[in-house]
Amino acid sequence: MSGLKLGLVGLGKIARDQHLPAIARTDGIDLVAVASRNAKGEGVANYADLGAMLAGSPELDAIVLCQPPQARFEAAVTAITAGKHVFLEKPPGATVSEVEALIALARKQSVSLFASWHSRYAAAVAAARDWIAQTTIRRIDIAWKEDVRHWHPGQPWIWQAGGFGVFDPGINALSILTEIVPDRVSLLSANLEVPSNCEAPIGATLTMRTGSGAPIDTVFDWRQTGPQTWDIVVETEAGTLRLAEGGNRWFLGDEEQQADAEEEYPAMYRRFVDIAGRNEIDVDLAPLQLVADAFLCGRHAATEAFHD
Repeated sequence: MSGLKLGLVGLGKIARDQHLPAIARTDGIDLVAVASRNAKGEGVANYADLGAMLAGSPELDAIVLCQPPQARFEAAVTAITAGKHVFLEKPPGATVSEVEALIALARKQSVSLFASWHSRYAAAVAAARDWIAQTTIRRIDIAWKEDVRHWHPGQPWIWQAGGFGVFDPGINALSILTEIVPDRVSLLSANLEVPSNCEAPIGATLTMRTGSGAPIDTVFDWRQTGPQTWDIVVETEAGTLRLAEGGNRWFLGDEEQQADAEEEYPAMYRRFVDIAGRNEIDVDLAPLQLVADAFLCGRHAATEAFHD
């Protein structure tokens, strides 16, 4: 084997659906080990936890963390302290201060740290960003609605403190928003709907604005059935742009535009290989900060209990 030797922690749905196929398609990396309490990787060394993996596979160059965000900080500290580059599944941590501490530690240890905002790598996002940069934004409307029972079945951590609730998918919209808007985005107000038996919201509406004053209205909802909705509509002086299907398709007016091939996770792994070769840090806190602001400033309204 050659290339960056990876250890993956947390072999759940996102790791199986996205990380393993992307690793297999990326030159310059090799999956050497997996740490998981309940699953085993094929053709690699398997361990019960990160500590055992670091002890049993000292040749590892980098660690990919795919556990729930509540557990990610301590795991990242352990990996960085051991001198490993770290790839953080989104969101990069449960709090902004946790991620800031990881940045400081990575700099001290001279290793790479990567916050993987996968939706920024969606097929149409770069083209939409470049088009928006040539005009002036008038307003933005975001609708991010999906069925939690389909995407997160049997995952109680998502409803616990630090699990983000509807902001787990919603932060994908915020990562695209902060990528395509050329100036800052600020939160003005938030309304959060929290089921009576949960600690995290099932729905949220956010009012934001760009640095130049354009309004941004956002609706996140985890109760959508049937077709899922992941749309961002940007009204500008040059016309209306719509990003659809989570950033994988884009339209000017009613006319669909050419987009790149869909390969969010392979693109992220190529980026990780690149920054690991230079011991660089690629961590943008803007999407996480907006979520933190929503929890801090939001009005909380109780809704009926959620039953998966």
